Amino acid sequence: MDAAELRAAQAPLKERFRADPGSATTPVTATGDWSEPGITATIEGFAGPVRAGLHSATGGDGSDACSGDLLMQALLACAGVTLRSVATALGIDVRRAELVAESSFDARGTLGIDRSVPVGIGPVVVTAVLDTDADDAQLAKLAELTGRYCVVGQSLREEPVVEIRRAGRRRAG
Repeated sequence: MDAAELRAAQAPLKERFRADPGSATTPVTATGDWSEPGITATIEGFAGPVRAGLHSATGGDGSDACSGDLLMQALLACAGVTLRSVATALGIDVRRAELVAESSFDARGTLGIDRSVPVGIGPVVVTAVLDTDADDAQLAKLAELTGRYCVVGQSLREEPVVEIRRAGRRRAG
């Protein structure tokens, strides 16, 4: 897809969302359950179910997906698609891209050993190594706009709301 094709694909969407801002609110969702044994959660993914479990630093044996790694994968997927979209829109030719998202977490926070240690990953660094003829100013603009428009990256700024609801109970008799 080139810049003209991208603009053509997005133009009717932009027009509709400008005319009806409420129609721009787009739901995204993930579902999961505790169908597998152990301290795990099975999440329905694009390519099938993924069983997430404890990281080896928090008591897992390494056989399950780590939610931190899954978060980095989601971030990298979003940043990678956003970067490619922005590069296309700016007319920056990228022959090849290698993408990495990296972070770490201090297990003392997750395990409740030290309340002064934050729970969570951070800081996160997304690195894109590009085979391109773009100049430094174009690459800086590409990085800036990718950060601005990466939905997952921007979402990391706000803590999620966690709701717990009781399942409906069947009546006896």
